[in-house]
Amino acid sequence: MRIKLNSIMVDDQDKALKFYTEVLGFRMKHAIPVGPYKWLTMVSPEGPDDLELSLEPNANPAGKTFQQAMFSQGIPIAAFEVADIAGEFARLICSMN
Repeated sequence: MRIKLNSIMVDDQDKALKFYTEVLGFRMKHAIPVGPYKWLTMVSPEGPDDLELSLEPNANPAGKTFQQAMFSQGIPIAAFEVADIAGEFARLICSMN
């Protein structure tokens, strides 16, 4: 058994898509319209193509409550790994300028 999909609640799917692709370097795998939202998944260029991160709209009241509770308690809902943390930090700082 292995993980296939993990979801992150986002306020704005388009803004999240831009951040995850242009800043973090993920690649969009699926963007399927579903009413006013999308089934939007990302994959890492450094990982398996079938392990997806879903950017879920927090329009569902339960999802929004969960997201706000985790943020207010400072509890991370996802963790990412890099081989060179100092290099990645420098890259992210440069991308903010």
